[in-house]
Amino acid sequence: MSTDRDQQLIEHVLEGDVNAFAQLVEKYKHMVYTVAFRMVKQHEDAEEIAQDVFLSAHKNLKKFKRKSKFSTWLYRIVYNKSLDYLKVNRKITVTTLDSLDLNTVMIENDIIKGIELNERGIAVKEALRELSPQDNALMVFFYFEELSLKEISKITGIKENAIKVRLYRSRQRLAEVLSKKLTPETIKCYGKR
Repeated sequence: MSTDRDQQLIEHVLEGDVNAFAQLVEKYKHMVYTVAFRMVKQHEDAEEIAQDVFLSAHKNLKKFKRKSKFSTWLYRIVYNKSLDYLKVNRKITVTTLDSLDLNTVMIENDIIKGIELNERGIAVKEALRELSPQDNALMVFFYFEELSLKEISKITGIKENAIKVRLYRSRQRLAEVLSKKLTPETIKCYGKR
């Protein structure tokens, strides 16, 4: 089981094994970067945040209480670091369509039918950018990372019922934005996962 392997690696790191931490970084680097990028919307900033997350995780690993999964603890760090970054910088970010990685956009296939994957990816990414960073992160955690409401609650400190409401409103907002960009025949309301 992955959780058991993470626990073994953590034990090795705490005993001074640098290679064990490198394995944790390798395993979670994409996840950390993706969450940071979804929140700050700039590649360079997301890379900087990802580095800060792993430095912080390494520095504070002995504080990890193991009451939750390591990945949940790491999600919380990247979520908080991204929010801190946004508070400090408060800058409007603009992502060019050329810089979009269209293969990472995979919100349920039946949301938009009849449009090629690239067009879908661009439309969904543009719509996601219109959400607040917190709501964008909730969508990423739930739909892209497939975390449970309980795990998301541990990461964000938001109660599960509030997360449900925010996800519902975010889906409605996405549907509203997408309906303005796409023809009505290609839009379906989000169903429950």
